[in-house]
Amino acid sequence: MSVLGVLRALGPIDVANVKRDPLLRWMFVLPIAFGLMFRGLAALTGPWLADRFAIDLAEYSVLIASALVLMTPMLYGVVIGFLLLDQKDDGTLTALRVTPLTAGGYLAYRIAIPVVLCVLMTPVVLTSSGFSGLGLGKQFLAGIAAAPLAPAFALFLAGFAKNKVQGFALMKAAGVVNWPPIVAWFVSSNWQLAFGISPTYWPAKVYWELEAGRGTAWLYMLASFLVSGIVIVLLHRRFERVTS
Repeated sequence: MSVLGVLRALGPIDVANVKRDPLLRWMFVLPIAFGLMFRGLAALTGPWLADRFAIDLAEYSVLIASALVLMTPMLYGVVIGFLLLDQKDDGTLTALRVTPLTAGGYLAYRIAIPVVLCVLMTPVVLTSSGFSGLGLGKQFLAGIAAAPLAPAFALFLAGFAKNKVQGFALMKAAGVVNWPPIVAWFVSSNWQLAFGISPTYWPAKVYWELEAGRGTAWLYMLASFLVSGIVIVLLHRRFERVTS
């Protein structure tokens, strides 16, 4: 089945599932909402924090912007993860096995949706937040570096949660992986690379390198693709085991 055929077959189902679930509808706009919220908080508290605690607002902005870069694929990945849980519960995944749609085609469709959303929406989120000093092109590069995290989060939820209740719990637990890059920000030595065991470190590092104008950003982007790719392969195997 062609890519267009997959989109025609599964697209209406996904749209209907999102429309009937208020949480999933909000998930699509939450990244922008977070960006605007942080912008408002910065306007209200930024000068006070800088004066009271001698915080460098420029460095603070880079840290917050990189956190938003990580938050975007996480939220879109969660949406796809819940859709997978719905389809697992209602037997759609089992039914798909006897259709012309191959497992590879289904996986490609599932990965493509959050990846495209992440790439397109990251510049919107960064611009709405007001924290990013990057131009539009580099914002897209940051989104590309972070995009593989979206299918990773989706497959994590679908592979380990038995239902939506467990999915909510895992969604909260998965937020822990966004902490390593935040901690790494404060490590200035080469020991910072030790945080690379977390796939979220590499997209954040790409953003920091882009903000600093260093030419090594592409090396960290390759590392991001490699680490996230390994995680996606392992999570996909888990997903296949629990749905077979």
